[in-house]
Amino acid sequence: MSKATGAGSAASGTSGARGPATDSQGVTVTTYDDGPLPAERPASGQQSGQPYHPPQAYATQGGGTGGTVRRPRTGAKTTPRTRKARLRVAKADPWSVMKVSFLLSIALGICTVVAAAVLWMVMDAMGVFSTVGGTISEATGSNESNGFDLQAFLSLPRVLIFTSVIAVIDVVLATALATLGAFIYNLSAGFVGGVELTLAEDE
Repeated sequence: MSKATGAGSAASGTSGARGPATDSQGVTVTTYDDGPLPAERPASGQQSGQPYHPPQAYATQGGGTGGTVRRPRTGAKTTPRTRKARLRVAKADPWSVMKVSFLLSIALGICTVVAAAVLWMVMDAMGVFSTVGGTISEATGSNESNGFDLQAFLSLPRVLIFTSVIAVIDVVLATALATLGAFIYNLSAGFVGGVELTLAEDE
């Protein structure tokens, strides 16, 4: 046992290991002097006491590890993405369709009456009615007393009344047709699935 210990001390170096020794049962054992074991020793990169810096994928402009920080480019152009959603109109509510079509028909009727009044005033200022009335009187050979007076026949009150009647009929027909169209669309959508819409939103 003494010979093994002497050989172990001769083989020991700076690492603190004395060398292999054989105990009483014939098992080789390596003994160490005072100091940390190999598993307890710090790594070579941490012995200096400085913080650990991971390797950088790109070299900095200054050439050192503590130089300027690499920043991403802010002026790069990016393509805007477009979000799309595919929807399907499965059913149209007939009541809502009737209300919307009724209001739109009233607005269209009012615009028609106003447009007719403006058109009549413009034509009367241009002398269209008097010119056409005189031409008709000459063509029929009638004088002013018993001839056809176009300007009196197409007076502004008569034109407005006629236009208002047309607007009211238009409101009734448009509302009825729109409601009937909603019922027909619901029936056809039950067979074919309805109209598909693709909605897009730019970010």
